[in-house]
Amino acid sequence: MINYQKFVLDNGLEVLVHEDHSSKIAVVNMLYKVGSRNEIPGKTGLAHYFEHLMFGSSKNVPVFDAALEKVGGSCNAFTNTDITNYYITLPAVNLETAFWLESDRMFQLNLSEKTIETQRKVVIEEFKQRYLNQPYGDVFHHVRDLAFDTHPYRWPTIGKNIEDIVNYRKDDVEEFYLSHYSPDNAVMVVAGGVKTEEVKVLVEKWFGEIPSSQMPKKSIPQELPQSAKKIKTVLADVPTDALYKVYHVPARLQEGYLESDLITDIIGFGRSSLLEQRLVKNGRIFASVGAYIFGTVDPGLMVFSGKMEKGQSAENAEKALDLLVAEFLQSEVEEPILTKVKNQAEAMKTYESVQLLNRAMSLAYYAHLGNPDLYQTEYERKTKIPSVKIMDWAKEILREENASVLYYKSKGK
Repeated sequence: MINYQKFVLDNGLEVLVHEDHSSKIAVVNMLYKVGSRNEIPGKTGLAHYFEHLMFGSSKNVPVFDAALEKVGGSCNAFTNTDITNYYITLPAVNLETAFWLESDRMFQLNLSEKTIETQRKVVIEEFKQRYLNQPYGDVFHHVRDLAFDTHPYRWPTIGKNIEDIVNYRKDDVEEFYLSHYSPDNAVMVVAGGVKTEEVKVLVEKWFGEIPSSQMPKKSIPQELPQSAKKIKTVLADVPTDALYKVYHVPARLQEGYLESDLITDIIGFGRSSLLEQRLVKNGRIFASVGAYIFGTVDPGLMVFSGKMEKGQSAENAEKALDLLVAEFLQSEVEEPILTKVKNQAEAMKTYESVQLLNRAMSLAYYAHLGNPDLYQTEYERKTKIPSVKIMDWAKEILREENASVLYYKSKGK
């Protein structure tokens, strides 16, 4: 359990304080409850684009990074389907600087035409370099679009295509900012060598007068259950074929999510896993293979992915994977394997909690899900799930009519 104190400002800003007086460092983590799931067709990629905009300038801060570096601080951020997370690390004695910087860009971000165009060019270049000009770079553009019919998860965080980014208007950018960058849509965690009473004073000083958003939130269209297998073939300039087979799984807080996570751990975690031993070490089709789930707020995907050996086809790879999955569904999870997987989960949790920044991020993430204590209670639930329940969910999820398959094939064939 991570110790914390919590309070909420009148404008809706949720604040958690994690005191760790063994540290002379402070972390200020600001999570906004906005990701690509809050976008609409034709205006995709805005959440990620805003991550770039937020490191530009605001009314009283000409250059964000420069102001922070003067007090020995550093910062970064990430965007995913569900959240945008900004974090600052700095000496605890300079804590107030972080509050000044975060409050100024929450309330008075520079959205001039020049700034909008500068960051548009940066994001378009990132799209080209990471997704269009990299081997296998656009895989999840295809996978997501195949697996989802209506939900915004059908495009990646970077955006569906470059045209959407090119066509952002100033009005689009301003509306997105006013809708999502407000205290009532944020969770702030302050951690490290700080005192809760001091943090309360600073939060009230720097954030207390920022108004809540008056913009109505758009509803998010939900995906209907899939009733038939989907298949797509893509030819690309890549060295070997690749296979991506995905299945729909429950949402982050729904029954079945933790079982889904355990299924991929049992089948695919580590060198001794079923996937690695059967399909890579003792097989001739797969050069590499893995399994994992998207831990998304709304129902997401379980992913089986692999790259083939030279000359092997993605179609044959799917047959080998299907055979393994069918055998798994007819078996029982042996207690030593389940114990090993749960021990690995405990080791990972312990490792992640060592760093102050990780603790701050975890508190923010679980608070955004509804309760910071989920960080501990979810783990405790996971370690108590019996093997029979895991297999029941495996049979529910690993059905062909619930699957979408991408054959990502080398043009060299």
